[in-house]
Amino acid sequence: MEQRIGSSSQPLEGAGFDPAFIPGLTSPVSDEAEEARAEEAGDADADEPTDAAAEPEEAVEEEAPDGPVLEASDRRAKFIADHQGIRLSLDDQACEFRWDEIGAVETETPRFGKRFTITVHTPDRRWYPIEIEAESRARFAEWDEQLDAVMDKYFEDETPETKEEEPEESD
Repeated sequence: MEQRIGSSSQPLEGAGFDPAFIPGLTSPVSDEAEEARAEEAGDADADEPTDAAAEPEEAVEEEAPDGPVLEASDRRAKFIADHQGIRLSLDDQACEFRWDEIGAVETETPRFGKRFTITVHTPDRRWYPIEIEAESRARFAEWDEQLDAVMDKYFEDETPETKEEEPEESD
């Protein structure tokens, strides 16, 4: 008679068990991790790819437009909205959304307390909330104004239907 050791059930899949299941929720592999893997493999050419990877990052920083930016953070959470899109991070987890991946952005200020909630909604009906603890409630208005400026500059809410409804000038 054959006897099996261990569980006969298969591992579950999905976002509840694997954060990488949701696209954009986990960050891509960093240059440091790639460099460590290259050293472990013993590649002699490991220095060349890291130098090449560092050059585009510097170029991106130089080409960043002088537009509005919102950076809000506390000891655990961080929210950044700029020309690239929106980036959320909580502890060691991070996700980023380009402007074309965002359906809406919602803010919520509590009646009591100092936790400011920002929720990013995607077109496929998923939402990603993050709470940031402010030093004072006065920061809520400042963050709302900065987020409005960023959204006005980079987020395009026009759909083809609204463009068609605009009246055309005729002589």
